Amino acid sequence: MTLRFVVTGTDTNIGKTVFSAALADALGAAYWKPVQSGLEGETDSEAVQRLGRIPPERIVPEAWRLKTPASPHLAARIDNVRIDPEALSPPSTESPLVIEGAGGVLVPLTESEVFADVFARWQMPVVLCARTGLGTINHTLLSLEALRHRSIPVFGLVFIGDEQTDTQQIIAKLGNVNCLGRLPRIDPLTPDTLRQAFQDQFDISCFQKGIL
Repeated sequence: MTLRFVVTGTDTNIGKTVFSAALADALGAAYWKPVQSGLEGETDSEAVQRLGRIPPERIVPEAWRLKTPASPHLAARIDNVRIDPEALSPPSTESPLVIEGAGGVLVPLTESEVFADVFARWQMPVVLCARTGLGTINHTLLSLEALRHRSIPVFGLVFIGDEQTDTQQIIAKLGNVNCLGRLPRIDPLTPDTLRQAFQDQFDISCFQKGIL
């Protein structure tokens, strides 16, 4: 069976696209962003292709591309587009696959369904990305509860940002979650520096085995 992961987050703009690029690079994986909101500037697919040096043929086209930079449910309403969650089905790929959600776990996809509801149907292992800054304990524990409430398999947790040892330890303990590693701030952020940071901070064999 093809190795597949869903990368989601506790919030928006926490670095899950950068992590997705690093993971796709390390696994030689394809990448899919089911719904892209906001088309001005670099899209998430373009960023992953650039930062992860992912060949164009391993970037799966988005199911929906929305012009408005907002939550998918609102962007779709403004753009006069109807999103059908039932039509979202992970693509078949010969290589491993990294799927990146939009925003956080409970971001609305439509007026009646959030991304976690889609993840529950897929039953694919989820990697939850969390920042290390103030407020992350609450956001991360709530996100884990939301995933588990829907019986979504949680593969593990990835921290993004400066090291906060106590914060990371208490989340791991109270959340009863496997901490996969921490992606530090990277400056400058380039394909080379990202690849090196991932190699330094993560055990790729953990992902390659795909064992929860």
